[in-house]
Amino acid sequence: MPREKLVVIGNGMAGCRAVQEVLKRDPERYEIAIFGAEPRVNYDRIMLSPVLAGEKAFADIVINDEAWYRDNGITLHAGRRIEAIDRAAQVVRAEGGIAAAYDRLILAVGSDPIRLPLPGADLAGVVTFRDLDDVEAMIAAARPGAKAVVIGGGLLGIEAAYGLSKRGMGATVVHLMDVLMERQLDASAGFLLAEALAVKGVETVLEAQSQEILGEDGRVCGLRLKDGRVLPCDLLVMAVGIRPSTGLAKAAGLEVNRGVVVDDALRTSDPRIFAIGECVEHRGQCYGLVAPIWEMCRTLGEALTSGDGAYLGSALSRG
Repeated sequence: MPREKLVVIGNGMAGCRAVQEVLKRDPERYEIAIFGAEPRVNYDRIMLSPVLAGEKAFADIVINDEAWYRDNGITLHAGRRIEAIDRAAQVVRAEGGIAAAYDRLILAVGSDPIRLPLPGADLAGVVTFRDLDDVEAMIAAARPGAKAVVIGGGLLGIEAAYGLSKRGMGATVVHLMDVLMERQLDASAGFLLAEALAVKGVETVLEAQSQEILGEDGRVCGLRLKDGRVLPCDLLVMAVGIRPSTGLAKAAGLEVNRGVVVDDALRTSDPRIFAIGECVEHRGQCYGLVAPIWEMCRTLGEALTSGDGAYLGSALSRG
């Protein structure tokens, strides 16, 4: 009897964890193919900051190496972004003319980094901090004596600035609010954090609204603030948040609100298509923490094998 075809869009932490949960319960049930937009195996995205800081290498943060895919009979299409889901034909179509049929499809496409719509945002040297390509672009720009500006004083922005300073760059964090990491810290703690960053060579500019990214010969050379100040830089990092990646689902006609809408079995509005991770909206909530997403993967493993499994949500949401 031929095995059912399971296709996973997303070769990240959630997508591969869901596959592990399926294999643990019924390793012979599906013929599995995974499509990843990045040209590499699955890695721990949470550990990108130590890679940027030079404290770890990429090999240190790999979760599933090439042998894992091979040993489990998984076909990995790395560096092949999915361009369309043909729900009528039950086929996904990827870059390079690749098509794959599915009986069940998992969307694990994560989140997209928010890019502020500032003039000059498309200049070379303006990056986000979301994947290894971003980290490699930052490392390439991080020559000693060069300057970086990071827009965003949340955890990710601070990690980016710290990592770049360790690479020898002068780093400045520009934050709209009057306290760094204001969701987690009060004014006193935020002040102490700013002092500690200064010791590490990271400056902070608070209550500052970005107005325009300046360029020269097609490359970023500074950030103009609304009050007229100009912060020179050779690299500008936008670390101002993320939003669920819904474009592919929306184009396929699936129900989408803030995220891809799923029921308690992580099933979308198409009963053959499931979704997990940061792209999901479940009972009005979107999730960005590991614990609830791992619980989603466990639930989906059950739903795709025994038919049981219900995700009831978590208090640990992104809000």
